[in-house]
Amino acid sequence: MTVTTVTSRELNQDVGRAKKAAKSGPVFITYRGLPAHVLLSIEDYRRLVGQGRSLVERLTMAGLADIDFDPPRVRLSSPQSDLS
Repeated sequence: MTVTTVTSRELNQDVGRAKKAAKSGPVFITYRGLPAHVLLSIEDYRRLVGQGRSLVERLTMAGLADIDFDPPRVRLSSPQSDLS
């Protein structure tokens, strides 16, 4: 994966170059020297957000059985109503 950095001015001058670079990896867009945005290919974006996977697919992913998960029990109570 190649990471590319362009200034916002460079992006405005050559959007096509940034889009082409996004095919190889993320393109960081800076504004006044600081990272401001990231341009991703649609494939990278979908992989990042897990789009397309169902809940069942996510819960049956390899390696999940090795994760310890023991949340504390919570007791919920409702207030007593005075009906008199």
